[in-house]
Amino acid sequence: MEDFKLMKGNEAIAHAAVRCGADGYFGYPITPQSEVMETLMELKPWETTGMVVLQAESEVAAINMVYGGAGCGKKVMTSSSSPGMSLKQEGISYIACAELPCLIVNVMRGGPGLGTIQPSQADYFQAVKGGGHGDYRLIVLAPSTVQEMADFVGLGFDLAFKYQNPAMILADGIVGQMMEKVVLPPFKRRRTEDEVRQECPWGTTGKLPNRKRNIITSLALEAEVMENINLKLQAKYRDIEKNEVRFEAHQCEDADYILVAFGSIARICEKAMEAARQEGLKVGVLRPITLFPFPTEEIKQLTKKVKGFLTVEMSAGQMVEDVRLAVNGAVPVEFYGRMGGVIPSAEEILAVLKEKLIK
Repeated sequence: MEDFKLMKGNEAIAHAAVRCGADGYFGYPITPQSEVMETLMELKPWETTGMVVLQAESEVAAINMVYGGAGCGKKVMTSSSSPGMSLKQEGISYIACAELPCLIVNVMRGGPGLGTIQPSQADYFQAVKGGGHGDYRLIVLAPSTVQEMADFVGLGFDLAFKYQNPAMILADGIVGQMMEKVVLPPFKRRRTEDEVRQECPWGTTGKLPNRKRNIITSLALEAEVMENINLKLQAKYRDIEKNEVRFEAHQCEDADYILVAFGSIARICEKAMEAARQEGLKVGVLRPITLFPFPTEEIKQLTKKVKGFLTVEMSAGQMVEDVRLAVNGAVPVEFYGRMGGVIPSAEEILAVLKEKLIK
C-alpha cells in the first residue's frame, strides 16, 4: 500500500531533495518558499545522508555556492521566490554557460518590485526566455500539484545531468503553500566520490591519473571562441526541444475551444472545462508541463480542428506569446489574466471564453 503523507508543496520539495540523494542545498528565506529551507533544517539530513543545508548570507551568495558545488559534479540546488530569483540571474547565466547541472526552484509571488507575497505566474518570461544576460535556456518544469512538486525534484536533477544544464521548477505560490496528499520517492543514497568522478568526468574533482586538468568557466575573450560556445549551447537546446516536451491534454480530442494554462491555473481551467461541458460546449484544456521546451508542435496540431484558444495566466500575459507563435494566426488566440495575487475563478474563465471566442 502506498504511503500517503499530507504536506505543503514546499515541504514536498525538501523531502524529495533528501530522498533523491541531493548533496547540497544553498538558499535564503523569502515568502512564499521559506518552508523549503525550514523543512530541510527540521529534517537535518546532514546527520543521515550527509547532505549539506546552508542558509547563505544572500541570494547572490546562494547561487554562487550552487555554481561551485555543481562544478564539482555534485547534485546541488537552491530555491527562492520572485525578487530573490532576480538576484540570482547573473549566477544562473554563468552556470548555464559553464554547462553545469543544478536544480533551481522558484515559488512565484506577485510583482514587479517587492510586490506581494500572494501567488503569481509573472516570472514566466524570466524563467523561459533566460532572465540573465546572453543567449541561454533553462529546462523549466511547471508543477500543478504537490505530488508533482515532489516528483519534479528527481526529474529536474535527471534532466539537468542528462544535458549538463540548469533545470528549474517554476511553481506559483498556490502550489507551494497548499497541502495535498503526496507519495514521496524512495530513498536514493548519495553518490560516492568515485561515482561522481566517473559520472562527471568534466568536474573539478581533484587530480586524477590519465586525465587533463578540468577548467570550468564562462569566460571566453576571443569572439570566435565565444561564438562556438554559443553554437554548442543552441544545438543542445534544440536537442532538448526535440526530446523533452511534456504536456497534459484534457478532452482535447473533440474540443472546439482549448484553454491553455500551467500550474495551479490549469486546475481551475479544468473546472471551467467541466462547467462548459455541462452546458454542451466542447472545451478542452492543454497544460504545458515543460515551459521550456514548450509544446509548440502539439498546439500547432490542434489548430487543425479547433476554433480558438484562450490562454489563462496569473500575469498580464506572458505564456500567451508562445501560444500565439505556435498557432501562427491559424485560429484566434485570446488571453485572460489576473494580477497582484488575484486568483481567477472557473466561473470567470468560462464567462471570458464565451465573451471572447464563443459569443
